[in-house]
Amino acid sequence: MPVVHDDEEADDVHVLPHHDDHSVKVRNVPSSAVLPVIRPALGRQHSISDRAKVAMQEYLNHFLGNLDIVNLREVCKFLEVSLLSFLPEYGPKLKEDYVTVGHLPKIDTNSTQGCCSSSCFRFCSSSWQKVWAVLKPGFLALLQDPFDPKLLDIIIFDVSHHLARNGDGQITLAKEIKERNPLHFGFEVSSGGRTMKLRTRSSAKVKDWVAAINAARRLPEGWCHPHRFGSFAPPRGLTEDGSSVQWFIDGKSAFDAIASSIEQAKSEIFITDWWLCPELYLRRPFQYHGSSRLDILLESRAKRGVQIYILLYKEVSLALKINSMYSKQRLLNIHENVKVLRYPDHFSTGIYLWSHHEKIVIVDNQVCYIGGLDLCFGRYDTPEHKVVDFPPSTWPGKDYYNPRESEPNSWEDTMKDELDRTKYPRMPWHDVQCAVYGPACRDVARHFVQRWNYAKRNKAPNEQAIPLLMPHHHMVIPHYMGNSKDTNCETESKRTQDKDIKVRRQSTLTAPASYQDIPLLLPQEPDHLALRNGDLGLKLDINHGHLDHPNQTNFKQQLSNRKAKQDLCPQDLQMKGFVDNLGSPEVSLVMHHNASKANVRHIDKEWWETQERGSQVASVLDVGEVGSQATCRCQVIRSVGPWSAGTTQIEGSIHNAYFSLIEKAEHFVYIENQFFISGLSGDDTIKNRVLEALYRRILRAEKEKKCFRVIIVIPLLPGFQGGIDDGGAASVRAIMHWQYRTICRGPNSILKNLYDVVGSKAHDYISFYGLRAHGRLGDGGPLVTNQIYVHSKLMIIDDCMTLIGSANINDRSLLGSRDSEIGMIIEDKEMVSSTMDGSPWEAGKFSLSLRLSLWAEHLGLHAGEVNQIMDPVADSTYKNIWMATAKANAAIYQDVFLCVPNDHIHSRAQFRQSIAHRKEKIGHTTIDLGVALEKAEILQEDGDMVVVGTDPTGRLQAVRGNLVSFPLEFMCQEDLRPFFSESEYYTSPQVFH
Repeated sequence: MPVVHDDEEADDVHVLPHHDDHSVKVRNVPSSAVLPVIRPALGRQHSISDRAKVAMQEYLNHFLGNLDIVNLREVCKFLEVSLLSFLPEYGPKLKEDYVTVGHLPKIDTNSTQGCCSSSCFRFCSSSWQKVWAVLKPGFLALLQDPFDPKLLDIIIFDVSHHLARNGDGQITLAKEIKERNPLHFGFEVSSGGRTMKLRTRSSAKVKDWVAAINAARRLPEGWCHPHRFGSFAPPRGLTEDGSSVQWFIDGKSAFDAIASSIEQAKSEIFITDWWLCPELYLRRPFQYHGSSRLDILLESRAKRGVQIYILLYKEVSLALKINSMYSKQRLLNIHENVKVLRYPDHFSTGIYLWSHHEKIVIVDNQVCYIGGLDLCFGRYDTPEHKVVDFPPSTWPGKDYYNPRESEPNSWEDTMKDELDRTKYPRMPWHDVQCAVYGPACRDVARHFVQRWNYAKRNKAPNEQAIPLLMPHHHMVIPHYMGNSKDTNCETESKRTQDKDIKVRRQSTLTAPASYQDIPLLLPQEPDHLALRNGDLGLKLDINHGHLDHPNQTNFKQQLSNRKAKQDLCPQDLQMKGFVDNLGSPEVSLVMHHNASKANVRHIDKEWWETQERGSQVASVLDVGEVGSQATCRCQVIRSVGPWSAGTTQIEGSIHNAYFSLIEKAEHFVYIENQFFISGLSGDDTIKNRVLEALYRRILRAEKEKKCFRVIIVIPLLPGFQGGIDDGGAASVRAIMHWQYRTICRGPNSILKNLYDVVGSKAHDYISFYGLRAHGRLGDGGPLVTNQIYVHSKLMIIDDCMTLIGSANINDRSLLGSRDSEIGMIIEDKEMVSSTMDGSPWEAGKFSLSLRLSLWAEHLGLHAGEVNQIMDPVADSTYKNIWMATAKANAAIYQDVFLCVPNDHIHSRAQFRQSIAHRKEKIGHTTIDLGVALEKAEILQEDGDMVVVGTDPTGRLQAVRGNLVSFPLEFMCQEDLRPFFSESEYYTSPQVFH
């Protein structure tokens, strides 16, 4: 039987290293006879060494300057270099060399640059092929050739608790394996749910590769450790690393910014959406901005060589009408540089209930946009939130969208109206988007690359037109300039320092920190902190103190200095108050105001800072649709699992962040979200614990007798087709059931539990709201109203912290094992003087300006009135402006329209009566009773006589902004869960929550 030999090159004969005394003795060394000759030169030994070094440099420069020589494969192999070696976007060069692999499809043997072009390659008859392996800090890539950048395969290093461990208990990415053939020397690499087996030409090379790969994952360079909140990504912006953010309110401003970024793209664009419409106009009026249509924008960049990668959610067509197949075909017809993948494949994966819900646009790895906005119809809107557009100028064709009334059955003719504009209003759309610059942008791109590669391997493993991608690099842990002294800290001293930590917000957030002030804390195995009362087993992985900064040192220095860096003491950290263990509510955030400034700063410096703060406050009061770019500390968080991103474990860092940030809030929590479905401790049905965090925080405020507010803005009704009483609207009613169960109905609701403890004061702590708009259909048409659909996924805490992303507050978005999501935690670094609960407060420029702009829109305030809402928790703001405006607006809409939902309709029978009455009086109404009675009429409701339709135009002029109270009593007498006769009854309830 023939012996199978390895595919080594002829001149690479393996020789075991052998050293003995004889080998030393036979070396050609000067004898004692020549010492008198060379002795005069011994004193000049240093100069000889210098001259030799210079001569060697000149020789190498000459050698490497000859491109014919440098580009030889033998030279590249000797130097271990390739086209990827010194590209800064992929990180520093680590190790490269030829290896053999057996899992790849056959490489084209006709290629002049293929492995078979070498006569020394003798493995073409087997499945093992020679490839060029490139090790970078974040991945191991396989190339066909050092000169060919085409990626054959890649393992992206990722967080995993299931990797092998060595004898010291350290997680290992690579390990040596024993081959049955003694002439084979192999090792395997495992990460991100994949294992790759490779072979080299000798046992020594195996050891070199295993050591190099495991060194790449070790601290501080590796990606294999979870960070704060259990996220794959570390906190950014703890030093001046270029981290900055910018907010956009509603689609007009966000789409315009996205269009501008696409127009400036130079190399590549990543897009992933739950729904994408190629015919979407990113600028309006659409008649004057034809070039802003998404497919035209992408085509113009693709023709200039920009590579465009688009990930679409592949929906279950029976349940959703977003027709991703149509979108894919349209996009693929744009240009060959546009690559499109749809995922998941339902039959092969068994995934039918969950979706890819991220909304991401990344341009050149320099800027990314995340938030609630898909690039699809119905999302473009302005702060005016118009309900009409006749004749069409802003929303053409199917972009005049109201899913409560009708969902299009076909998307082929996008310029054809789906709704009659003379009878039905559009559904205005409220959303928030965020642009991210700096290292966090590359973290989002890394998430996209993980998802793309996983979809590629599952959907198109052999499709050459769909490439694998490599993530761009940014150091996970920073290295600081300067000569820091290695410090040995005892464990007991660490405990002492971490005990009773106080965050001095002003001094830490405004003063520039030197490298001595900022600790180099290392990633740790997270403590899985279960919630109290043995609830859920929710693991809140809060690894605190992980810093990030651009690489300032040589990579070899990083390895050699690793031990010293591990010994550094943890100090006080800027984000400590939001980072430390969840079970530490006693950790407080201590504010130091102007009185304490005088003790640490010179009076002149204080005066100048006061002037600067004054101008910053003035800019914050300039509310609008677009925020100014602000430096920040930030961190990417996500919800992913094995089915959605191919990870070996479930990541629920968005959920963990919600819980932790709410517990650490000092004064208020402001939430806007498409859904609000959550559970208290002990709830076996709803697993996410956002509600529990709010409940605990309110109880603490009551115990401490301190003012604390929770303000929540959600849609008045789910944005799905069907009237409240329609036979086909069981999904709408089911979502209403779970939301009311969370808010105010039953033993698991927050208001019921708060009433039991604090009574009617519950509404002083937490309250719920929606948004509504009105207008007149066409020329002389009827007055109509419609809810403004709240689609933002936003939380602002204390005007200093903001969470923005794609995740809803429900189990689908937060558990990690269901829908995939992306989000961003933003902590301000630029502070401005404000007020909180009647006292001075250092607010963040980003968070405060975003809240003021949102509230100004919701409350209908002009620029000169914004200072009235600077203090969000004071009674003069919360009760006299916010609550009063919502209550007054809701009353006006009720008087004019009798629209639903409202607190007067408690049953489906009452709803049927209202519908019948309206149709009798005006002949037509919308699905939610949105057409006004324009003649006075007296109705009897709950025994009271109500005058309806009195001068509707005059009444509506009294509406301020869009804010209305959320109707807590609507359908309170009904069980809104699906009946056994409805198909939704046989669907898993998890679909709805």
